[in-house]
Amino acid sequence: MLKYFLWLALILFLFSGFGYFQEMDSIWKTGLIVAFSSLSIGVGHLKVLRGYQYTFWIITSFCAGILHPDFFLHVGSFDMRNKWLILIIIQLVMFGMGTQMSIKDFIGIRKSGRGVAIGLLGHFTIMPLTGFLIARTFGFEPEIAAGIILIGSCSSGLASNVMTYIAKGDLVLSVTVTAISTLAAPIMTPFLMKLFAGTLVEVHFFNMMIEIIKIVLVPLSAAMIHDVMKTYGVSVQRKIKYSSVVALLWLIFLLVVGDSFALEAGSSSALLMEISEFIAGAILVGVGYHYIYTKYPKIDEHMPLFSMFGIIYFTLVTTAAGRDNLIQIGFLLFFASILHNGAGYFFGYWLSRFSGLDVKKSQTIAFEVGLQNGGMASGLAGSMGKLATLGLASAVFSPWMNISGSLLANYWRKRDERKVSVTST
Repeated sequence: MLKYFLWLALILFLFSGFGYFQEMDSIWKTGLIVAFSSLSIGVGHLKVLRGYQYTFWIITSFCAGILHPDFFLHVGSFDMRNKWLILIIIQLVMFGMGTQMSIKDFIGIRKSGRGVAIGLLGHFTIMPLTGFLIARTFGFEPEIAAGIILIGSCSSGLASNVMTYIAKGDLVLSVTVTAISTLAAPIMTPFLMKLFAGTLVEVHFFNMMIEIIKIVLVPLSAAMIHDVMKTYGVSVQRKIKYSSVVALLWLIFLLVVGDSFALEAGSSSALLMEISEFIAGAILVGVGYHYIYTKYPKIDEHMPLFSMFGIIYFTLVTTAAGRDNLIQIGFLLFFASILHNGAGYFFGYWLSRFSGLDVKKSQTIAFEVGLQNGGMASGLAGSMGKLATLGLASAVFSPWMNISGSLLANYWRKRDERKVSVTST
């Protein structure tokens, strides 16, 4: 059935082309978006392109945001850049990522200590520094330049684990570096932004740290609570359930008498109080999700789809919000993404080789260094109210990272398979 979507895409592309030459804007623009959507479904029929289906959806959302920005920025009177909507979706993205991790991933450093250290060193030095040099060299506007540094300062995401799996690299090392870099993000990302982008945008270290805790660690904690309840014994489950009761009572207490605290908005006390609310919510979500899991065990398998949906949303809304800037500097920003991403692969790989790691571990570190968490960058830009500028780099960099990562992973895997076949004959 999927092959019919390929034929439909071809027809729609031709139809769109006809509308373009006839100067029928609404027809060719809508036709092009629907054509890309049909193509994104249809590539699932082609074995050689099946692994790029998600990337095609990213390209489709990018195209839609460019062609119909106003349509996707507002649903009626509701602004799709609403900070609470952005927060909820980025938490859903991170929670979906977290369900594919395990507590064991965070203690994998015992098995891959040197590799993890090299991966973290490379990730938090090569990428922000390269982003800073590119931003300065290309002369982007301050907030757009800061966005390049921002994506270089974020933790690695699940894309690096997927690419490592395709390349048949060291998956344990990959997952461990992703997990540890995610835990380090609340400190490292604000620090690197303050260091490299402090003159470009106003960076409040503590506020950014709190935002990262809310959008990354809180949903990740909820997923880990589910993992603990799934993995460990009844006694542990009982303790977590007791904790969920305390969390519920705390939220009810704040709901009833919270206003009486009269904390100054934006103060440290108010932010810490807010974090306590989110932590309590994380406990309840973790326990609630685990209950759903006991009824529908396959739900874990479907959670990455929610993460993919979230990234598509961020690409769509960010592209729509920053359309005018993209039209002016889109090609230059895309070229910057190639340089930034390529530098991560190159220096990540050779830093690992010079440090004594074998080829497979070095390939793994290359993915960990070269692939950033674009969703986290978009979420932070949205929380700062700068999605159209600070978030623009992530909208351009994320599709290219998926494409380049897939190409490199498949190249390394096929090259290794050829070496094995040659040695065996």
